[in-house]
Amino acid sequence: MGRKVLVLGEVRDGSLRNVSFEAVAAAKTVAEGGEVVGVLLGENVSSLGSELVAYGADRVVAVDSDKLAQYTTDGYSQALMAVIGQENPEGLILGHTALGKDLAPKIASKLGSGLISDATSVEEAGGNLVFTRPIYSGKAFEKKVVTDGIVFATVRPNNIAPLEKDGSRSGDVSTLAVDVKDLRTVIKEVVRKATEGVDLSEAKVVIAGGRGVKSEEGFEPLKELADVLGGAVGASRGACDAEYCDYSLQIGQTGKVVTPDLYIACGISGAIQHLAGMSNSKIIVAINKDPEANIFKVADYGIVGDLFEVVPMLTEEFKKLKVNA
Repeated sequence: MGRKVLVLGEVRDGSLRNVSFEAVAAAKTVAEGGEVVGVLLGENVSSLGSELVAYGADRVVAVDSDKLAQYTTDGYSQALMAVIGQENPEGLILGHTALGKDLAPKIASKLGSGLISDATSVEEAGGNLVFTRPIYSGKAFEKKVVTDGIVFATVRPNNIAPLEKDGSRSGDVSTLAVDVKDLRTVIKEVVRKATEGVDLSEAKVVIAGGRGVKSEEGFEPLKELADVLGGAVGASRGACDAEYCDYSLQIGQTGKVVTPDLYIACGISGAIQHLAGMSNSKIIVAINKDPEANIFKVADYGIVGDLFEVVPMLTEEFKKLKVNA
């Protein structure tokens, strides 16, 4: 017998984040033939429901409110709990994003439920749903099985492949009126310090710089390579501490965790705290002048050389490939 599973579609700047579709794919596995219900929270978000359906949701429930225009824990938890109360699901899946990491524990507490956070895969094995998640800063993995109550999990972006988009799929998109009230926090203004372009946490290609970039200007060749490859620029904490770039680009144990298809580390030594944020990347390329740098131990390909010589060469070669493609 299948489960009814709710999936929170995460909206940013009027569009659904890719992790929403990955969460739908995870929910399909959790539902085991049951119903997957997308949930949209925000202001004027109902129109995005058809996209969730195209990626596999059976139907969508939207809560439209001007009080949900910006994320607050109070507002979103009230709205999501109202949907949960109406739907009475047996499963709940969110993205393991800044929003999901804040909201999921509060909802789990209200439900008296367990929570599997930061899952990188979910599969059926021996009649059980088995979630895999990293522990000890990614140095080991553990497997979790839910034995009682609601199946509640957050999934790490870029780990569970979304289902193929099918615009011919049909599903009902309904709205639920929720009186969002008594907010303790009101967002007056959002000031973005992150660079424009590809979202670092969801990028398929990441070009990251460390102390070896030497200056703020040293990031320019990395940005050019990222532009050519359609990727995002990241940084080690060392580069951020040295004020070569903003902390919004930091990758590591105290920064963002990324799992791109391609990760190019430029002038990064490979401290364990940094490796915790990128070691699960599918292909890792390291560029460093020090042949003994720790980053080479996790790299699939290593280039011993000056990044200011190597990176421009790579950029030119990739440009040629794009022209000839």
